[in-house]
Amino acid sequence: MMEYEGMVRFAAFVFFLAAVGCWEVVAPRRRLVSRKTGRWLSNLGIMTLNTITLRLLFPAAAVGLAVTAEARGWGLLNNWQLPPGPSIIVAVITLDFAIYLQHVMFHAVPAFWRLHMVHHADLDFDVSTGVRFHTFEIILSMLIKFAVVVTLGPPVLAVLIFEILLNATSMFNHGNIRIPLTIDRWLRWLVVTPDMHRVHHSIVKNETNSNFGFNLPWWDHLFGTYRDQPTAGHAEMVIGLEQFRDSRHLTLPWMLIQPFVADSGRYAINKRGEKS
Repeated sequence: MMEYEGMVRFAAFVFFLAAVGCWEVVAPRRRLVSRKTGRWLSNLGIMTLNTITLRLLFPAAAVGLAVTAEARGWGLLNNWQLPPGPSIIVAVITLDFAIYLQHVMFHAVPAFWRLHMVHHADLDFDVSTGVRFHTFEIILSMLIKFAVVVTLGPPVLAVLIFEILLNATSMFNHGNIRIPLTIDRWLRWLVVTPDMHRVHHSIVKNETNSNFGFNLPWWDHLFGTYRDQPTAGHAEMVIGLEQFRDSRHLTLPWMLIQPFVADSGRYAINKRGEKS
């Protein structure tokens, strides 16, 4: 499985990027406020840099660590005799919960928010936003994932499935795509939809600190971080952060230095109770 891991993940990435990108052209949800070409070059540029960096630092990635954990008997699931099917389901759901908690932490801890605000500083919301993350955040996220894999001991196949799902749903739920409201209302009980996650990218603090789920929507409902709709409506809501409204914030060089030189604004989860 390891010899095909990179190829499978890359093929899935290309497929979902192309599929959501085409959907955005055919049925866009909002009018973009920035030039798409420049944004896409910068967002895909930092994604490429992140991919190369991770492969250099962690050649085997999370799937490789799962192989090692399985061989050495590390983690809970490697010591419980669950059938393969339930074991994979438990592992994927647990990994998704860990990503939800990580996302909340990246909003609540000032140092982590400085990294994560690069993702939120995009002035538009489309499929390319789903791959726009600072390199240090991606490294930290991988280390957190490693800790979960070692503790949980998930099946190797479960980790591969989760990695593909996480990448695919990140592009899907950041898509500037129109889904009929009736379908969206039912779909968001199974997966985080673009309309659900777009609220999280609102400039309004109370909305930014809501809807943290990437794949499964259940955690937001369970922990009280769910918000159904943006106050201004999806067509009129302002995307991004109030301190980053200039087009220079969309460039790759700026994204790389932003956490270290820019104003981090107000970040804390306890701002959810405020209207602005």
